[in-house]
Amino acid sequence: MAIIDVIKYDGSPDVFAWKHPETELGTWTQLIVNQSQQAILFKDGRALDMFGPGRHTLSTANIPILNRLVNLPFGGKSPFAAEVWYVNQVSALDVKWGTANPIQIQDPKYNIIVPVRTFGQMGIKISDSRKFLVKLVGTLPEFNQANMINYFRGLIIMNINSMLSSYLIHRKVSVLEINAYIAEISRHFADTVASTFEEFGIELINLYIHNVNLPEEDPSVIRLREALARKAEMDIIGYTYQQERSFDTLEGAAKNEGSMQSDIMGAGLGMGMGVGLGGSFSGEMSQMSKVMSTKETPAVSICKQCHHPNQENSAFCSKCGNSLAEKSVATTDCNNCGHALPKGTKFCPNCGDKYHACPSCGADNAENALECIQCHQPMPSPCPNCNHMNSGHTKFCGNCGTGLSLKCSRCQHEVKPGQKFCLDCGNNLQEGGQA
Repeated sequence: MAIIDVIKYDGSPDVFAWKHPETELGTWTQLIVNQSQQAILFKDGRALDMFGPGRHTLSTANIPILNRLVNLPFGGKSPFAAEVWYVNQVSALDVKWGTANPIQIQDPKYNIIVPVRTFGQMGIKISDSRKFLVKLVGTLPEFNQANMINYFRGLIIMNINSMLSSYLIHRKVSVLEINAYIAEISRHFADTVASTFEEFGIELINLYIHNVNLPEEDPSVIRLREALARKAEMDIIGYTYQQERSFDTLEGAAKNEGSMQSDIMGAGLGMGMGVGLGGSFSGEMSQMSKVMSTKETPAVSICKQCHHPNQENSAFCSKCGNSLAEKSVATTDCNNCGHALPKGTKFCPNCGDKYHACPSCGADNAENALECIQCHQPMPSPCPNCNHMNSGHTKFCGNCGTGLSLKCSRCQHEVKPGQKFCLDCGNNLQEGGQA
């Protein structure tokens, strides 16, 4: 094989390291190294010397160690076998990377595991040619961008998986919102992997994450997007998922022909078409469903005094306070002697005391009692003008129109029965200070 006289770079521009195919050299061989390149001479797997840009002669004068390895006479011309590696040290800013297969990440906001794909670009530069060739290139004839990505894909995927998961959990950000934080994540990611690149003689100039996306055809992604779209629709219209399910139930029952409840539901839904799906309509539908869920209408007790409907077992009317219990033969006891008073009596058959019945509960009270001793409702009081008995809440006599309200004798401020002092002037009402 002929000994080559001149060795120069003949590799592709995007190659980081390239080995010259000729290995038969001589001490007169000229080595040409371009700008932004370094050449390293290898003999028996050992890196002998490094050459910078320029023209170099592979003589023992330039490479003293060569004399010891191949036993060449100093200053003589002799052939020898060796390898020449070129390393491009120009910055490569367009090294693209990406995850070939989606990585599984749990969304901390929606607690669902979704596949995530990431794509980006990085800029690198060979900072230590000897370390780069020895630790990374090895016996390959050349080392290009594809080799670089293949070698560091595992490192990138491992760190991007850990970085994204940690960031999402600590920031409580959904995967669907991650693109808003790409710049910050890229900086953290670059700081994390820079030291690993440096171990192989590579300087990481920059690293960017261009996009984080979800495969549209993945079932979990489809369900998540449908749920979010449905939620947005409900937020715009103004109802919740529980209300929607209630509407579906009512609509299904309305379509079930042959029942009275379905007719009522259908009518309710028909009326609801003109009403907003807000709280009032949902409340009415809820009450309607509760009523229709029972086959019998609950029993009520009608107050005989104000005709207000009350629950069946109520003791008093919730509107006027009237007793709802049926009066027995002996409705109450005499307030004076404790003897039972028969129904319809006006005087106690035992002591002859007059029966002053409470209009609310029927209990016997003292003649001048202001309120009932049993239910504490105001007792009727006689009109000072015509002696007509009026209800305790009445301010004017129903017979003659005389005012019945108690007033302070000093300031004429209205006072309540049993009040000891006037709230307006402080007059003592127990010492005749009321009129």
